[in-house]
Formats: sequence, structure tokens, C-alpha cells
Amino acid sequence: MPTLPDLSALDLARIQFAFTISFHIVFPSITIGLASYLAVLEGLWLYTRKTLYRDLYHYWIKFFSLCFGMGVVSGLVMAYQFGTNWSGFSNFAGGVTGPLLAYEVLTAFFLEAGFLGVMLFGWNKVGPRLHFFSTLMVALGTLISATWILASNSWMQTPQGHEIINGIVVPVDWIAIIFNPSFPYRLVHTVIAAFLATSLIVTATGAWHLLKGNRTPMVRRMTSMALAMLLVAAPLQAFVGDQHGLNTLEHQPAKLAAIEGHWKHHAPGAGVPLVLFGLPDQTNQKNDYALEVPRLGSLLLTHSWDGTIPALSDFPPQDLPHVATVFWSFRVMVGLGSLMIALALCAAWLRWRGRLYDSAWFHRCCVAMGPAGLVALLAGWFVTETGRQPWIVYGVMRTAQGVSNHDISHLAISLTLLVVVYLLVFGTGTLMGLKMLATAPHAGETPPEGGPGEANQPMRPISGANPEPLH
Repeated sequence: MPTLPDLSALDLARIQFAFTISFHIVFPSITIGLASYLAVLEGLWLYTRKTLYRDLYHYWIKFFSLCFGMGVVSGLVMAYQFGTNWSGFSNFAGGVTGPLLAYEVLTAFFLEAGFLGVMLFGWNKVGPRLHFFSTLMVALGTLISATWILASNSWMQTPQGHEIINGIVVPVDWIAIIFNPSFPYRLVHTVIAAFLATSLIVTATGAWHLLKGNRTPMVRRMTSMALAMLLVAAPLQAFVGDQHGLNTLEHQPAKLAAIEGHWKHHAPGAGVPLVLFGLPDQTNQKNDYALEVPRLGSLLLTHSWDGTIPALSDFPPQDLPHVATVFWSFRVMVGLGSLMIALALCAAWLRWRGRLYDSAWFHRCCVAMGPAGLVALLAGWFVTETGRQPWIVYGVMRTAQGVSNHDISHLAISLTLLVVVYLLVFGTGTLMGLKMLATAPHAGETPPEGGPGEANQPMRPISGANPEPLH
């Protein structure tokens, strides 16, 4: 990795995009999971007429509106960088990525915008069925938005359905472009990750209040629901991740070799070991202090005892990603995923023993695991994006060819300003969100106030959070 004095304009452009997208991906992921959770809560209220579900809906919709607002703001800044910092890529691949992003706006964004106001501010203004329909449409909109975004990103990972004419990508088969080889795996993997992140946030919130001695039916029910979701989603994510890995082996073998830290082929019949720990040395093409399990890599990746996979030495050095980043990001993701499964199984055992709401040590573990879903999601994103390097469109266009011709000083100044503004704005928003969750839900929770027709109320999503001043 280059030191600070050695950073180029390309390095700064990549750091800037990585910084903004790391902030952005957190908030849409929460809204994807929370929108579906809110739809379940409102559906249960309509079916059972138990006020507990209605009150939980009103409690969580305020946090949802805050995350939705911050997601929109962070996404706008990120989108502008395609034109400012990556004009070469936009000119080359805009024929594919431009329409895909436009489809997101025309379907998901308009769907969310059309029903979000009713969802946030229409509880006492429209009938319960219309309000539930609005909640469903917003939840559907978040999933459609994820579909188009991941179709675009997956095409950059496994490009299909295009021709290059006069140095420009020209789409020839939109079905092949959208449903490219990695798209189904990446979409399912990312959506489940969003559900996991949300369930851990809800679990941590409930556990926090249980530790504070608040064992009301609302706190118990939201904790129970979140842990049930974790029990289903965490093992499913492990299976989907395994299938995604096999797809990566087929279509992006250099990335998979970096994930495994597999530098050189072993003797015939020896199989591929699984490197549990090591310090990748890219210069000498080896892992220092490696801790390996013989043949386990072959068993996991080829489902055979002596199967082989491509090694990093099979590829030119200039075509390899930064192996240490990919290697360790993957292990952070898998390690946290394993802890999620362990937490879910422990919760199932405590539920069976009738001690789910009485075990303080377990509640402390739940609070500690609250941010784990978001950290795992970011680690997985680092694997995906760093592992694709040095290609911005895999095997078609190098990242260095896509960057704009900016002076390094301009990028340094804009990056510095972004860091300061993002930490201020989103740091404040995060503190506001934590303060919301630290306030226990209670019976008779009221829906957000404001929206069209309400005096002195700003008509924007974040106003649904009803924030109080930070002290």
C-alpha cells in the first residue's frame, strides 16, 4: 500500500469513493431491513389487532425515517462522483450503468417517494388498509432499489450482454446485462445481510432495555422477533455465501485466490489447505505466520478432497488486487457471521429453557453484537470491490483508465472536506439515532407528526424522526 506522500490522484479518487460509499451503504441497508420489519409489524397489528404491534411500528418508524433521510443525502454525494472523479468510466460504460440507475429512479425511487409520505404521516389521515399498502410499497421499493443497484455493480464484476464499439460499451442484450452470472448471488447475499444487520440492531436495542430492567411486553416481543429472524437468516446467509464463493471461483478466480491467500499450487493430490490466519506478503508471494488446515480449502471450494483452484501465481502481478485487504476483510465477515449463528443458537437454547429474557450475560452479548451486521456488510463490500481490482469493469476496463484527469491537490482538498462534513453530519445523525433507541418503547407510542397540511412542519422524511435536541 502506498504511503501518504506516494498517493496518486487515482489513489485519492478511490479513497474518496470508498469513504462515501462506506457511509452510504450503512443507511440503505438499515432501511431495507426496517421497511420489511415495519410491514410485518403493521400486518400483525391488522391481523391480531394487538396494540403492541402498532406501538412497536410507531417506535421503529421514527428510527427508519432518520436512516432513510441520511441514506438519501449520502447517496446523492456518491452519485456525483461518477461525473466528477470517474468521467472516463462514465463515458466508457455509461450506456449500461446509466440506464440501470435510471430504472432505479423510475421504479424504486418513485415508488418510495409516492408512498413514503403516507407511511410516515398518514396514520391518522388514511384508512388502515391503505396505510398498510403504503408500508408494503415502501418495503418493496427498497428491495427494487437494491435490485437495480446490484445489477449495475454485478455487471461491473461479471460483464455480459455488451459489445465495445469505438471504445464505448454498447448494450446488446439487456437480459444478459441485468441477469449477469454473479447478480443472483450478490442480490440475495446483500439483502440477507441487510436483514441480519437490522435484526441485530433490534436485538441489541431490546437487550439494552432488558439490562435496564425494562421487561415490558413490547421490549420482549421485539427482542424475540429479531432473534427468530437471526436464527433463520444467519445459517441461510452461510449457505448463500458458499454458493456465491463457488460463483466467484468460476468467474473471478483471482479474487477467490486472494480471499484464500492461495499463492502457489501444491504437489499433485495434496489438495488446497484452508488458511485460517496469516499475514499475506504480496512481494514474496507467501503468507507469514500461516495457520492452515490441510485439504479443507479443497473440500469447501471444490467439494472434493484433493481438488485444486487457481493460485495467485497464475496471474500477472499487475492483475492482482491488494491481497491483504481482501484476505482479512473476508475473515472479518466470516468471523462475525459465525458469531451471529452462535448467538442465534444460544438464543434458541435459552428460549427453550425459558430464560431468554432473564440472562444478563446473553443480553450483554446481544448489545455487543449490535453493530456486527453493519461491520460484516462493510467487510463483505470491501472483499467485493477490492477483490475486483485493478479492474473497474472486470477484464474489460482498468480502474486507472476510468479516473478523471484531476490535479492531486483538488482531490486532496475535496476528500478532506468530505471527511469533515460527513463526520459532522452523519456523526450527529448517528448520535441522534442512538438516543432514539436508548429511549424505551412504551404503550401508546404516537405516530410521527407533520407532513402536508400540518403547520410549521417541514415536509421531508427526516422530520418523521421527531428528533429532540442533543444534550
